[in-house]
Order: sequence, then structure tokens, then C-alpha cells
Amino acid sequence: MGVVLISGVWKPDLEVRLFGTSVEAQNAFRDVMLVFITFASLRLTPRAPRAANQFSFQPMIEVAILFAGIFLTIIPALAILRAGHEGVLAPVLALLTTSGGEALDARYFLLTGLLSSVLDNAPTYLVFFNLAGGDPVVLMGPLATTLAAISAGAVFMGANTYIGNAPNFMVKAIAEEAGIRMPSFFGYMLCSGVILIPLFAVVTLLFFR
Repeated sequence: MGVVLISGVWKPDLEVRLFGTSVEAQNAFRDVMLVFITFASLRLTPRAPRAANQFSFQPMIEVAILFAGIFLTIIPALAILRAGHEGVLAPVLALLTTSGGEALDARYFLLTGLLSSVLDNAPTYLVFFNLAGGDPVVLMGPLATTLAAISAGAVFMGANTYIGNAPNFMVKAIAEEAGIRMPSFFGYMLCSGVILIPLFAVVTLLFFR
């Protein structure tokens, strides 16, 4: 917790290069320290508490494999979306604005949520943020409701499926490892749909109509 707080407050005017990419110094410091703390914990924590808590890396390994596959296969789709109105998904993108170019917040909310349901929320948010113009000043000003629609869709609708958010699948894997029966992929979607879809309809009508 302290490392994360320090990285948020300490902002030196410095960037470092990692694997050919520029990274702000405080973010690089945070990530390196979190990795160090993880390995230190594995090394120093007694085995007895882990055994008593039935600690296992298997759920994390399952989630890592699943999301590695998702991120690899989604790269072409994201590239097509970033092509904007000049790409093959131009008809889909046209749904997000009126003929006069005005953003349709309800559609941003629903389409962002649809993609977030089968992909992690962070890349989904970034894609639709860029589709809405990508200018933070504009999106926090005149298009504030559009930004709210994108944010809400990316975060809320990740709960629609096991793979919408990594913690969903993590909890499933941990529970099954403990011998607790969990719904199937489509069984979970049925349960979440019955509860969440009516709520999302209400949210759309109240905030993004």
C-alpha cells in the first residue's frame, strides 16, 4: 500500500526506458517494488500459514493463461476499432454518433459494456476513449457525459461474464479448487443477465438517455 501511495505522490520529472518503451519513473519504481515485495513474501513467509489457508498459484495461473489468450486475440479487433470511420467497422462506429456528429451516450455505454463483457475493462475503456476523440480536456468538459458512459460501461458490464474481469474468473477458480460447485460459463451469464440487464436498462434511462 505504501509503495502505491508513494508512486502517486512522488512525481519526478524523469522517464526510464523499459523494453523500448518510455515509462514514468514513479510507475517504474512502483512496479519494481511490487515485484520485489512479492518475491520477498514468497521467500520470507512461513509455509505453515500458506498450507493452513490452502494457498495455491493454480487459480492465478489459469487466469494468466486465459487473459494472455484474450489479449493476443483481441489485438486485430482493437486495431480495426482504432482505424475509426476508415476501417471495416465504420458502420458500427457510425452508431455512436448522430448524423451531425453528436455523441450518443446511451450507445457508448451499451457498446463499451458489450466489449467489456468479453475483454478486460482497461483496454475496452482506452479504445472507446479514443473513439470519442481521445482529448481528455474535451471529454472532461463538453463530453463529460460521454466519458461517464464509457467509464460506466467498461467497469459495470465486466460483471456480465467470468472473463469480463480477471477477479470473476479468479474467484471461480479458487472456489472450484476448494471443492465448491460453481455455475458454468453460460450458467453464470444467465444468472448475471437476469439481475444485471434490467439494472443496466435503468442506468441507461436515468443517466445516458
